[in-house]
Amino acid sequence: MGTGHDHGHGHAHGGPPTGTAAAAYRGRLRVALSITLAVTAFEITGGVLADSLALVADAAHMATDALGLGMALLAIHFANRPAGGNRTFGYARAEILAALANCLLLLGVGGYVLYEAVQRLVTPAGTAGGPTVVVGLVGLAANTVSLALLMRGRRDSLNVRGAFLEVTADALGSVAVVVSAAVIMVTGRQAADPIASILIGLMIVPRTCGLLRETLNVLLEAAPRHVDMAEVRAHIVALPGVEDVHDLHAWTITSGLPVLSAHVVVATDVLDAGRHEKVLLDLRGCLGHHFDLEHCTFQLEPSGHARHEARLCH
Repeated sequence: MGTGHDHGHGHAHGGPPTGTAAAAYRGRLRVALSITLAVTAFEITGGVLADSLALVADAAHMATDALGLGMALLAIHFANRPAGGNRTFGYARAEILAALANCLLLLGVGGYVLYEAVQRLVTPAGTAGGPTVVVGLVGLAANTVSLALLMRGRRDSLNVRGAFLEVTADALGSVAVVVSAAVIMVTGRQAADPIASILIGLMIVPRTCGLLRETLNVLLEAAPRHVDMAEVRAHIVALPGVEDVHDLHAWTITSGLPVLSAHVVVATDVLDAGRHEKVLLDLRGCLGHHFDLEHCTFQLEPSGHARHEARLCH
């Protein structure tokens, strides 16, 4: 984990983990996908028969969710392929690309639903309230099952969180469908259907923007959300034998895989005494305990080495 020379390297462990955070929820994602496909077909049929835009909009959203869940499963497959060759982290970033694709699809669906709802407000249609209520209740029950399956995984993986948000929007959409159909049955006001559709669209877009922001932060290699880089620097410099730190970087490869690299300036007498192993262990223990950064790469340098490197570069 280090060398006896003044210039040493250390890793917090031997390499990146072989599985991503989403891999543990592969089976649950498959069940959620099956449920989503079944409800999508049911809602499309019911929406056409009842002439309900809210049902058709919810079905279109669920169809997009089904595609998103399928991509999430495909991403998990690629993300867990072993590293090798030029892909030193394997295909772990595929999971984040799938989350990005989900966001773009959701934004497209949200925009379409809002557009169609406005058209319905201008030109009302004759929506059958009774069948719409029945189909909406079935969709709500199915979405509740999917939510229960994905509840835990949303904390561990952006990919699973994206799927969870999609199913959440579906469940809320089903509630809006049921309420609008009930209003039509009781009052006969057909405007309730496009209004429910607008609510569905407004539920889709803001949640998707939040997920998109997190996904772009990963792709732009921003520091992990739970890591304060100023605190990281302070903890490193406070360790015995450490004088300074530079070229400090932290980023996220994929959900559950934050990484860090740093050039750590160590007192010359510490390196001369061969105590660099102790410094590396202290660095690993400190960052792993305080910041949950277990995959770290450190380059230990004696005082003045950075100036030496700068002269070489020029």
